[in-house]
Amino acid sequence: MTQSKYLVISALGKDRPGIVDRLTGPVMEAGCNILDTRMTVLGGEFAILLMVEGSWAEVAKLEHLLPVLEKRLELTIIAKRTEERPDRTGGMPYLINVVSLDHPGIVNQIAGFFSTRNINIEDLYTESYRAAHTGTQMFSANITVNIPGDIHIAQLRNEFLDFCDSLNLDAVLEPVKG
Repeated sequence: MTQSKYLVISALGKDRPGIVDRLTGPVMEAGCNILDTRMTVLGGEFAILLMVEGSWAEVAKLEHLLPVLEKRLELTIIAKRTEERPDRTGGMPYLINVVSLDHPGIVNQIAGFFSTRNINIEDLYTESYRAAHTGTQMFSANITVNIPGDIHIAQLRNEFLDFCDSLNLDAVLEPVKG
């Protein structure tokens, strides 16, 4: 059996209908499989991250197609070979939800809290929106972290909630279910 090779592809460009289909079609045509993806529209721009898997020849074929695809779809595409993600048996995944009035620095402050404790942020999704009744600019974040086994969860939760209180952030930190 041939050993799988992995490629991470990022693409950014003007949002328009059909872009996901026209970008993922060549992945399939090259014989690769999409393992993981994140897609979003930010402002008027479409952004996607894909992790694909295939044989050495399939990944090389896809890499060869990317410059043509970049021009055809008017996207900025960057690709990088990677490895399969190592097993994370040494930690526990936790989900954090934060909501507050929007102001600069929230993401950086939350990232700093976890960074100083050597806790890896695995996934981060933020959004700014207007509150339904007041029109006040709000901020929300959904964060998945991997908490090392040597960290006392109750103490971490207390420290995090105190940290959030000091910044006037409403927050929840709970284990990932399922």
